[in-house]
Amino acid sequence: MSGNGTNAGDDPLQTAVWRLRSRACWADAAALLPSDTPAFSLQRAGLMVERCLYTERGWEEAEDALRTAEAQAGTDEERGAAACERGQLAYAATLHGVRDRADEARAALGRAAALIPPGAPGRALLDFRRGLLAENLTRSPQAARAAYRRAHAAATAHADPLLLSFTWRHLAGLALRDGELSEARHGFAESLRIREELGYLVGTAPALASLADAESEPEASRLREEAGRLFRLLGGVPTWLARQLTPPAPGAATA
Repeated sequence: MSGNGTNAGDDPLQTAVWRLRSRACWADAAALLPSDTPAFSLQRAGLMVERCLYTERGWEEAEDALRTAEAQAGTDEERGAAACERGQLAYAATLHGVRDRADEARAALGRAAALIPPGAPGRALLDFRRGLLAENLTRSPQAARAAYRRAHAAATAHADPLLLSFTWRHLAGLALRDGELSEARHGFAESLRIREELGYLVGTAPALASLADAESEPEASRLREEAGRLFRLLGGVPTWLARQLTPPAPGAATA
């Protein structure tokens, strides 16, 4: 989830990639990247995997990009980063019901943990993704919270604001589940603030909707309306946000 292009000092290529990525144009962003180095291949794979998570499509393209990144990886950290993307793709496929790849996701993230040393920049993203697995597939909120906190601390240490927006949001989600409204509201607000400052448009609607869940009326409705506007502006991306923005029909059963 973290990435290049979010800082003023980044080169023009990374700035262009970031602008496209933040507007849900992952394929266009990936097309700008050369294919001759492990770093660019890993970045392209990350973009295509993220597209799968947000749009529930592009699975074959993501697999192709990931195989290229895995083939080009020459160091332990590069192999670990590729394994981290492999785990995220398997997680996304499982989460969206494409195919149960939970065991593959666990194995890939475990392999990444063995290859990426503690303290390396890639470790923060790995810890965050292990938290996603614990929260949404293993259903272990305590393990998820511990992983998110490790990722949050590392993202702070490495000045990765985009990843911080994700850790704030997911820690806030766990707080909301526990009835800690004040803590949840603060975390969701921080996530939204960072995403607006970065111009991460594709992530702003989910941040608005999450904050709405922790607010009372009429603020909650205002936030959901704004989230819906951005959701429609991006053509219904992320796809899974539609369920959160659509209230149940009167008399409809809820899960």
